[in-house]
Amino acid sequence: MSPAFDLAIVGAGPAGMAAACTAAGLGLSVAVLDEQPEPGGQIYRGVERLAATRPKQLEWLGPDYAAGLELTRAFRKTRVEYFDGAQVWQVEGASEARLFYKRRGAVGILTAKKFLIAPGAMERPMPVPGWTLPGVMTCGSVQTMLKANGLAPKGRFILAGCGPLLLLLAAQLVRAGIKPAAILETQINRWAALPRLPGFLAAPGYLGKGLGLLRELKTAGIPYHKGVTRLAIKGDSQAREIEYTCGGTTRTEPLDLALLHQGVVPNGNLAWSMRLEHEWDDVQRTFRPVLDAWGRSSNAAVLIAGDAGGIIGAKGAEAMGRIAAFAAAADTGKISSGDANARANNARSVLAQHSGARPFLDALYRPQQQWVAPPDDDTMVCRCEEVRAGEIRRLVTEQQCPGPNQMKSFVRCGMGACQGRLCGLTTVEIIAECRGLPVKDIGYYRIRSPIKPITVGDLATLDVPKREEAVGL
Repeated sequence: MSPAFDLAIVGAGPAGMAAACTAAGLGLSVAVLDEQPEPGGQIYRGVERLAATRPKQLEWLGPDYAAGLELTRAFRKTRVEYFDGAQVWQVEGASEARLFYKRRGAVGILTAKKFLIAPGAMERPMPVPGWTLPGVMTCGSVQTMLKANGLAPKGRFILAGCGPLLLLLAAQLVRAGIKPAAILETQINRWAALPRLPGFLAAPGYLGKGLGLLRELKTAGIPYHKGVTRLAIKGDSQAREIEYTCGGTTRTEPLDLALLHQGVVPNGNLAWSMRLEHEWDDVQRTFRPVLDAWGRSSNAAVLIAGDAGGIIGAKGAEAMGRIAAFAAAADTGKISSGDANARANNARSVLAQHSGARPFLDALYRPQQQWVAPPDDDTMVCRCEEVRAGEIRRLVTEQQCPGPNQMKSFVRCGMGACQGRLCGLTTVEIIAECRGLPVKDIGYYRIRSPIKPITVGDLATLDVPKREEAVGL
């Protein structure tokens, strides 16, 4: 067994790194586990390496990305146990809880008084006809390749969907000298967002960034089609064209690569596997864990920070990580609750500034029904088990299947390698639509450990204490 820590953090993105720096500075022993070979998370992926080897790419990716260099360097200097390349596949318990991980071909266990879950966000699935064809990717995956390896799309490619990342990626590619053939923006909700505009305008820098991106794309002369109501990708063994409806007219564009995006949602499988209490966020159209103002969850040992607790963005996530670290320090007796309150004031102020932009953005980019519950019955929903939308609808209407967990008994939907990451939200949205109920009444998959693949051989090598040792006999 690895030695016990005061705080174990899952995720080395902005929330995890900020929490580690803050907690270590308060005298906590800290372990940080992350799947990637270097810190930064998805948002700051590879920022150290780019600064050292490809500084020109920092300009392409923009100042918000380059800003992660300061936090990443501070994290490197902090005295923590950093487990890079570690896959966490189970966390259990509420007091001296245990975390199970796999790293460099071996499995291990560590114990901690407190756990902070900060795995960030993942892209919302956007199941449209043809989305499983070769030649279809998400915007996030292309941005990851650009950050990690300097790789960019070739041939004629089109971005389709909506959300800030859609415009940001298009601008980053333009800066790199690679011009998208077109941007197809799906319907957004201007009138619903308008009452929330004052908070957005008061948030630091958001309006300027948005206008700047639009200006870059207009200057580049990229065709920008707004209000798209239908998308379909066509081809035999490869994506060859995209068909879309805009302004009541259906058009077709040839392509070599289609890049889809419909916003991001919390990466929640680890939290779900711990049976933490969740609630439905109807504006973001996703489930998120129930947290108090410090990030404490329904499990006394577990805190959650960053986008895993609800989409907030990099700077908000960093502030949430620091707030959670103060809570962990107070809960473990390193500082008093009054001291934690006083120390957290600055982070709370930063969080409030960035939180002010979210109601407007969430309302503006709230996905339309056709993107979360595909109307075409032949559209694939569960890629792992090849379950289509029509099959889910048939099981609900004809077999009275009440929810996603019962659906597993019929068609194994959500039981593949991704553990429901790519089909979970779509499945519950379709079931809710068929039953005429709110999604919150349908619930979500009952995620079970291991949440990442491990072998029987891995389990056999675990150094698990005997029962009498575990209970102190």
